[in-house]
Amino acid sequence: MSKQLQLTDSEIELQKEYLQKVRAVLSARFYDRTPKAYIHTYGCQGNVADSERIMGMLSEMGYGFTEDLSEADFVLYNTCAVREHAEDRVFGNVGILKKYKEENHNLIIALCGCMMQQQHIRDKIYKSYPYVDLVFGTYVIHRLPELVYKTISGKKRVVCADEGNGAIAENTPVYRDKSVKAWLPIMYGCDNFCTYCIVPYVRGRERSREPEQIIAEAKNIISKGYKEITLLGQNVNSFGKNNKSDMNFAGLLREINALDGEFKIRFMTSHPKDCTKELIDTIAECDKVSKHLHLPFQSGNDRVLKAMNRHYDRKKYLELVNYAKEKIPDLSLTSDVIVGFPGETYEEFKDTLSLIKEVEFTSLFTFIYSARKGTKAAEMPDPVSREEKGKWFQELLDVQEEIAARRTAYMNGKVFNVLVEGESKNKEGWLSGRTDANIIIEFPATEEQKNVIGTYQNIKVTEALNWILRGELQQS
Repeated sequence: MSKQLQLTDSEIELQKEYLQKVRAVLSARFYDRTPKAYIHTYGCQGNVADSERIMGMLSEMGYGFTEDLSEADFVLYNTCAVREHAEDRVFGNVGILKKYKEENHNLIIALCGCMMQQQHIRDKIYKSYPYVDLVFGTYVIHRLPELVYKTISGKKRVVCADEGNGAIAENTPVYRDKSVKAWLPIMYGCDNFCTYCIVPYVRGRERSREPEQIIAEAKNIISKGYKEITLLGQNVNSFGKNNKSDMNFAGLLREINALDGEFKIRFMTSHPKDCTKELIDTIAECDKVSKHLHLPFQSGNDRVLKAMNRHYDRKKYLELVNYAKEKIPDLSLTSDVIVGFPGETYEEFKDTLSLIKEVEFTSLFTFIYSARKGTKAAEMPDPVSREEKGKWFQELLDVQEEIAARRTAYMNGKVFNVLVEGESKNKEGWLSGRTDANIIIEFPATEEQKNVIGTYQNIKVTEALNWILRGELQQS
């Protein structure tokens, strides 16, 4: 790892010292009980992985955890800046915290994540939410022990959102839940600067972890019994930048695939401009790599793609998809789509519809364009009304729903090997998992059969709905 990306030993030791200082303060302040922290995460899986590291540090400071706000001594919201709706939810929920602060004057309220990396957001928090004690950005998560100590030992609000160099902090404690799936970040930041996206401004430029660090963490995850590892990055296809190794993403997949153990590998997100035939060949050849590719295309029109600064065109995208389908016959393709990008016409939107019909995605994550302050797209003319964009959006949903119904119908009667993740959220007495293609499947289970949670089981599909499968457990 290049020097500018690695924390020095003295920086690491300093945080360990602060961690012990926090532990001492909490031990004196809560001498008769364990203080509890409430953590809520908004946004992507990258934020979830950040929260796991935050919780790891908080645990070593002496905090336990609760899902009940009324029990909390420390509340932290890890925020997302990708869409306006996510920001609105954060502000609404921060407003609710005022009453908890009034009831418990010792309560520490902290906000972190992508929203907090933006100056105008920090200004709003400082002015409108005076009861928020700690605000910190994405570059300084590793300094959490220091920031918490300054917060609990002082009388001033602490705000820290340094630009920094995005140093990668290895060996940070991680507090993972007791599920069967684990998130594993392999890189941070983004160099693409799509005109609609705020991520490069709040997450910084791309920097990759060293392969040996990733593989060591993967081994640890496997040893603890996790059955699925999802590799995370804003653009995993560009893995390898700014580190010592020449290993690319395909090479990393092969290394992890070669590890001993029963587990599956997934990854996100994959940018089309950096998706290679080598990567597709690797997915096809590696038995532990899921045969599911999430490849966001965003728009099917070349002019719009250029305005988005996506660095590929419709032809290149379709060439990649067709090659992938040829090499991986059972491939499940999913994607992201933005409807109503500034200046997009209905005729251009129809190019998106035609691409969807041609590819026939398993599922789509669809969004109406949301302007992000500080991005180039936010300054572009946007003459089409929200109401009109809503009509386009519904038209797209109707097309995809028909495709999804057709794709799932052929699965009826088939048997899939499924990682059983836990109890269904939709039907009491049922369990839920995902197929290798990342399709949810639910099935009834007796109390005795619930011991299959955390294992791979064969499930026969008995009912195929548009977005979900239902089936029955096959006896081994």
